[in-house]
Amino acid sequence: MKFMVDPDLCIGCGACEDTCPEVFKLVDGTSTVILDPVPAEYQSACEDAEFACPATAISHEE
Repeated sequence: MKFMVDPDLCIGCGACEDTCPEVFKLVDGTSTVILDPVPAEYQSACEDAEFACPATAISHEE
């Protein structure tokens, strides 16, 4: 599974990094995906981060 962060929508709140720090990292105030593709063991946490993102900046492809 591939996760993406839209830098134009990201508000840098860090919720995704708090939810799944193995995959998301804040760099210069914007979230970045650091594992691509996301390993199966982190996919559920990434989906949680996606749905919890207040800016709807995270999306994914199967």
